[in-house]
Parts: sequence; structure tokens; C-alpha cells
Amino acid sequence: MFSNRTGWKIRPNRLSLELENLNKKGAPVLDLTESNPTRCGFEFYKNLPLECLSKPENKIYRPAPQGLEKTRAAVAAYYKEKGVCLSPDQIILTASTSEAYAFLFRLLANPGDTVLAPAPSYPLFDFLADLSDITLAPYRLSYDAGWHMPFENSAYDAAANAKALIIVHPNNPTGSFLKRGELSALNQWATALISDEVFLDYGFDSSPERVSTLAANRDCLTFALGGISKSLGLPQMKLGWIAVNGPEALLKTALERLEIIADTYLSVNTPVQNAAPGWLALRGEIQKEILARLLKNKNFLASTIKEAPACEMLKQEGGWYSVLKIPRTRSEEEWALELLKKDGVYVHPGYFFNFEKEAFLVLSLLAEEKVFQEGVKRILTRTKA
Repeated sequence: MFSNRTGWKIRPNRLSLELENLNKKGAPVLDLTESNPTRCGFEFYKNLPLECLSKPENKIYRPAPQGLEKTRAAVAAYYKEKGVCLSPDQIILTASTSEAYAFLFRLLANPGDTVLAPAPSYPLFDFLADLSDITLAPYRLSYDAGWHMPFENSAYDAAANAKALIIVHPNNPTGSFLKRGELSALNQWATALISDEVFLDYGFDSSPERVSTLAANRDCLTFALGGISKSLGLPQMKLGWIAVNGPEALLKTALERLEIIADTYLSVNTPVQNAAPGWLALRGEIQKEILARLLKNKNFLASTIKEAPACEMLKQEGGWYSVLKIPRTRSEEEWALELLKKDGVYVHPGYFFNFEKEAFLVLSLLAEEKVFQEGVKRILTRTKA
């Protein structure tokens, strides 16, 4: 009686079963997968203004399909700080990045059409594609002292035949940014680009070759996704956006159709829209604290791994995660299970993110410093055993 699109294998894997077992026993676990900033001990939450949610203006409902103009203007100001001039009319507010993907898949693709997505990257894409009745095809990032887009003819052909190509900028979990030469090539081949930029503000260094944001891209129909879940560390407040750019005729049609899609759902709540401009003004203070945590954990891993020559920390340019290459003496799942059972350290194996080869572990840099440092020490000690 259920649809084929929801026919997923929903049995828990061995790793999640073992974690559940340890939690039931009350056994201490160092969680190096934590991606929820509200559980990571950040100080800025103590001073986050919430009185804005109880203002009288929130009692009045004024449906706005694209989102309230003042909130869209605040998002446009966010991009202006990055050197990109957008009209508020080029911004569509959504309740989340996942909803933004759903809107765009409905806008661009018919059932059965193909959209390209990077691998390794988010496991979430598979579910979003299934729910929109589209086919998701991977294009594989290559690693050679850094991550790179594929440029062989087959990748170009795939891009030309797909309805859209997804870029995660910086990618999760590899932390790699799109480069200017790569974007130039994609603009010649891709029908439309969807750039997931939720981690955009967490770059570890600067490079003249790096694309700042694809919201500025006018050579191809482009949708840049962002939101306060990552940029402000507020996943519970549920506000994202789509910044649309591209050739004038395509841009106009895309915005007209997106407005109707958004009007069909009207999902973004009024209190958060009213609060968002004030919260976005605190972006610098919030991101400073988060970025300091990311860099401290990243630098600790980089220095400590020198004591474990059998392991390698892959190069990353930004984001909330780090990828650790470990000896292929057993499978990733076996490594992760052993670390959980014997060392009380919870990590994600690389296959969760569609890594093509073994063996890799994915570590969250968001974890509290003491937890991260102790967890890393146990991982490196285990790989030497």
C-alpha cells in the first residue's frame, strides 16, 4: 500500500545498534560525529536575543510567497558583504535547505530525470531525490593533495544531459571549495547549477583560485543555498534561502515559477522571519566562536597525527568535518565498531558519505575540544595496535 519512493531499507546498521546498546548501559561515549551546534557548549547561545520572537507583529499573518521583504533584504545584505549585489527579489526563503532542494527538484526536473551530485558528500541527497522521483547520479571528486572536480569527457557529457548539477561549497565532508577554473568549465556544460553553501562562512584560509559564492554566477542558471542552521548555528529556528542568478530570461522564469511553488507551501513562519535580520547582524560574533573551535580541533588533529605515520589527514579548506585515512587492515565498519566497543569513540565510516574506496573515518570538528582531543588520541592509539 506504500509508494515505491519510500521503500528504503530502514533497518539500523551495526554501528547504530552498538551505540544504542552502549547508551542503554550508560557507558560513556566520545561522540566525534556531533553536527548539532546546540549540543556543543558554545557561549553565544547565552546571549542570543529571543525577545524578538514575542513581538506583537508576530501575531499578524501576511502571506508572502518569497518571504518577508525585510528578511530577504537582510539576506541580500549578507551577500553584499561578500561582494555580490543581489536584489531581494532574487531571494526565496524556505524552512530549510532540504525544502530548498525539494523546490528546485520540482522546478527543474520531471519524474525520472537525472540530477548530478558529488561523491563523497551528503547521504541526504539520496532521500531527497527519491522523494522528488528523480534519479541521482554521482560525479566523483578526485583526491591528489587536494580535492578536484572531474574533467574527463564522460563527466562533461553527464553534466550536459542532466537537468542540474549539485555543488556543495565547501563540500561536506571533504571541506573542498569549487575553483574558478572548475566553475568556468561547468558553465559551458551544465544546464543548471545548485550550490549548497551552508558551510560557506567556515573557510580555513583564502585562495585567489577559490569561488567566493556561486550567487554571483550569471553565466548559467544558478541557485545558491544558505541558511541560519550553519551560518548562525541555529538549526532549531528553521530558516533557509535560495539565491537565484543567471541569464536574464532564465532568471525571470525561474523566479516566477519558484514563487508559485513557495506560495503553494508558505512554510516559513513569521516570528523567525521577523527575527532573522537582527540575528544575521550577530553573524560575525557567532561565527568567530564556531570557527575558533573548528580551527583548534583541526590544528590539534594535524599536529597529533604526525605521531601516527600509518594515518593521513586529508587536505581540507573549510567546513565542519575532517577526513582521516586509516590503514586498510580491516573494513571501515570494523574500524568504527572496534573504536566504539573498545575505546568508547563514535565516528562515521567513510562509506556513510559514499567514499569509493576504504578506509576513511569522518570526524566532526564541532565537538567540544576536550572530547575531540581525547577521541583523536584514542583513535590514533588504536590504529597503532
